[in-house]
Amino acid sequence: MQQSVAAAEFLAACALSRVDAVGAFARDGLLSSQEVFTQQLVTGLSNGMIIALIAIGYTMVYGIIELINFAHGDLCMLGAYFALTVVGALGVDQWAGTGGIMGLVMVLVGTAAFCGSLNWSINRLAYRPLRKASKLSLLVSAIGASFILVNLGLFWGGLPMDVFADGTSSAAPKAFPALVSAAPAAQIGDVIYSRTDLLVLCVTLPLMVALTYLVRFTKLGKAMRAVAQNPTGASLMGIDVERVIGASFFIGGSLGGFATVVYSLYNQTVSFQMGYRMGMDAFIAAVLGGIGNLPGAVLGGILIGVIRSMSDGYLEARWTNTVVFGILILILVFRPSGLLGAKLREKV
Repeated sequence: MQQSVAAAEFLAACALSRVDAVGAFARDGLLSSQEVFTQQLVTGLSNGMIIALIAIGYTMVYGIIELINFAHGDLCMLGAYFALTVVGALGVDQWAGTGGIMGLVMVLVGTAAFCGSLNWSINRLAYRPLRKASKLSLLVSAIGASFILVNLGLFWGGLPMDVFADGTSSAAPKAFPALVSAAPAAQIGDVIYSRTDLLVLCVTLPLMVALTYLVRFTKLGKAMRAVAQNPTGASLMGIDVERVIGASFFIGGSLGGFATVVYSLYNQTVSFQMGYRMGMDAFIAAVLGGIGNLPGAVLGGILIGVIRSMSDGYLEARWTNTVVFGILILILVFRPSGLLGAKLREKV
């Protein structure tokens, strides 16, 4: 019992380094190997659900127009800066009780709307004019949009606000206020489930269920599937293809907005370069699960989160990227279409 209490206190105090905290307990003999594995699994699943939400944005756009939107990760970065700006404007000291819950909902919904609108605007201004151009032109435009968003984040980090350290160093990482405490919310044996772990589940799972319902049972979802299968045929059947594409960008960006707020609350730090890491993990997840496949993006995100957590816990963190990309290469060698991707016949 004393060991579990000590573990809970230590994990609550080390919210910024959850994997390191578990590793420290393992080295000190306070957690058994099974408890370490379970704790790493909890952390990996939480991070994996966040990655899955971002990966869905990648795979939705690719499934509709076969574009790898490399600006998606940096879009999420701007969403984190938007959320931090809203938190600073509302006043962190007032976030408690019912007011705190309402404020958190406001930040989540506001950031989702911001990211969705920004993603829709990028499609309208940068991608739509090049719709009939070569795939390379679209890809280059996506990379260009990514660089523009990164520089916008760099300038945004210099705002003269307390949450941005009064803008004294725009390139420095910013601490995201702990609006949701990392204190233990539940405990099974010596395994700790923090409030931030529960926050991840409470936000991501309903969104994934809602997206599944939208795609399978609504008129817009049927239109999305029709456009993904045959844009010309869908247009001949009276479907506004551009409206469907714009809706896909908006929904994918909104999911990224939800994900970036949860990510910021979970890790409690943001920076103008965080979009690269988030985008790369989400892209790997989408490819791993089968790009263009929504269940595959979810599966890939969870696998990437668990693999990263296990690698950080049992190996040195510097080997984590090697492990992730190594597993990705092995899977694609034996299953090029991804874990849940469909094998398509090529017509000759």
